[in-house]
Formats: sequence, C-alpha cells, structure tokens
Amino acid sequence: MENEKYVAYVSTYTQGDNHGIKIYDVDMENGRFIEKDQVEITNSSYVTISKNKKYLYSITDFGVEAYKIKKDGTLDFINFANIYGMRGCYVSTDYKDKYLFVAGYHDGKLTVMKLKSDGSIGEITDEIFHKGLGSLGDRNFRPHINCARMTHDNKYLLVADQGMDHVNVYRFDSVTGKLALADVIRSEMESAPRHIKISKNGRFIYIVHEWKCYIDVYEYTDCNGTPNFDKIQTVQTAKLERGSSNATSALTFSEDYKYLLCTVSGDNSAVLFSVDEETGMLEKVFNLPISGEYPKDASLFPNNHFLVSLNHESNDMTFFKVNLEDKTMIMNGAPMKVNVPNCIVFYRLKG
Repeated sequence: MENEKYVAYVSTYTQGDNHGIKIYDVDMENGRFIEKDQVEITNSSYVTISKNKKYLYSITDFGVEAYKIKKDGTLDFINFANIYGMRGCYVSTDYKDKYLFVAGYHDGKLTVMKLKSDGSIGEITDEIFHKGLGSLGDRNFRPHINCARMTHDNKYLLVADQGMDHVNVYRFDSVTGKLALADVIRSEMESAPRHIKISKNGRFIYIVHEWKCYIDVYEYTDCNGTPNFDKIQTVQTAKLERGSSNATSALTFSEDYKYLLCTVSGDNSAVLFSVDEETGMLEKVFNLPISGEYPKDASLFPNNHFLVSLNHESNDMTFFKVNLEDKTMIMNGAPMKVNVPNCIVFYRLKG
C-alpha cells in the first residue's frame, strides 16, 4: 500500500476564496499532504465519489456539481444541476451509480436526482420535505436532514433528521427514482442523529448522534420487503457533563473497514473504535486531542498509520502518526492551513 498513490479531496466553504475543493497528493510514507490543485466552486459542503470511482460529486450553492476524475486525480467539470432548494449539506449515490441523493439541513429537503452514464447529473426524480416539530427550540425546532445513505442491497435510503431525532427509512424504486416511507429508526430526544455509516458487508448500521455524543449500532436484515433494524450496541463518544459543549461530528470508516473514527468538538478530540467484522460491535481504541478547533471531519490514511483532522474553526488540518498497538497518536509536523474545511475523501489513483 505504501507504493500505491493517493490524492485527497478536501471540501471547504469559500470565504474570500472561490476554490471550494482542494486537491492534495498524499505522502503515504510520511503522513503529509502536498498541494496539487484546486477547483473553483462555491461553498462545497460535502463531496462524494461514485461507486465506479470515475466521478466526484460536490454540493455547491443551490445544487450539485459533477466532475470526471482524471488519471492524475485532478477534476474536469461535467455539469451543474439545481436542486431548487437551499444549499445541501450531504450528497451520496446509490450502489449502481444511477441516482444521487442530496440532504438539506437548512430546509429539511431530500432531493433525488438521476445520474447519466457519462456521470452527469440529470433531472430530479423525487423531492421530500420532512415535516414536524422537534425538541430543541434553539436549533431543532424543525427538520434538519444531515445525511442520506443507501443500504448496500440498494433497497432502502436511510435519512438522518437531526432536528426530529430519527432516521427515516425509505423504500427506493430504482426504476422510477421514487421513495416511499417504510420505517423510522427513533433516537433519544435531543440526541440529533447526524451521520450514518454501513459496514463493508452491509449488515451493520452505525448512527452517530451529535448532541448526546453516542453511536448506535444496528443489525440490518430485509425480510421479504420489510426492513428490520435491531439495536445491538450503544457506545459513548465523549462524556456529557454539565456545562459541556461537546458535540460529535464526523463518522468515517478506515479504508479496510476495520476501524471507525469520529470527532468531537468542544473537547476537540478524535475517537477511534475497532470494528468486529463478525458481530459489528465497536471497541474504543483511543480518545485523543486533535490540536485544533472544531474537527468537522477526520480520516485515517489508507494505510492506517496516520490520521488527518479537518479543523473547521482553526482553519487548518492537523496530522498525526497513529500506533494502533500502543493505542496512541502523536503530532506529525505543523498544521496545514485551509480555510473552513468541511470533509475529506481519499482516492486511490489507478496505475
């Protein structure tokens, strides 16, 4: 893996800089980034890569942009598609790269869009506005969709509503691109489910809760068209103490799916869990500071030897050398400046 070449895509808000996607060559041996290129795009809240690894999709103001990934990892613009709503905060594809899902935090809107064979974004096939009143008057008084992810069997779309404290489960029609509510996974009041990850084999669902700082683990089965989600574990990501401002943000699998990483603002830490592939259970490896403010996203390098944290409020990335046996991480060089970073994706270059 040390000989394999990677680039990293970092999405940012564009405050004084109109380049919302930064591209870096990844130094796998030394655990650092080297600036490579940047893409002119406004307020890239989130990026995702298609399942066939050919295209990158990014949130931008009023919609989504599609890019073709070139051999060296740089990006060629394909097209822009309007979602006819407020700027989204999350984007993902289905497992056949035929549809794109956009989550809207600000307006509680879920948008489904057709994807064409050339990677371009086509027409809207469905739009759903979440409705209702949540439990926190200052923030969660209305729907805030923060994540939309398809189950690996391509049957159900899991949609985390941070404002309503639940995850809606939509049955997905891959012919029409339409959604129908099939189930609701309910969380504690005022817990704010934020991000969803799914195990490599598709059996286990991980839901991180921002406000109450915990991860719920569910075992997923589909019984003749009825989805079942059995909770098998709850793990804390940070202590909830009186007066604490702790809030959990990122949730990311290592490339080999053996580790699950989350970050906590407030105490500004990275929390790493090992994953039991047979049972889906999590076991904490470490909870250590990231030397920055508001780690909005973080990721292990593909070799699991290093970690990078994207610090949204200190406007930088911090790098660490990770020792999984000793359960430690130590600072690896100086922080790297990047304004208001949002998310990071590693991409392996083809030979």
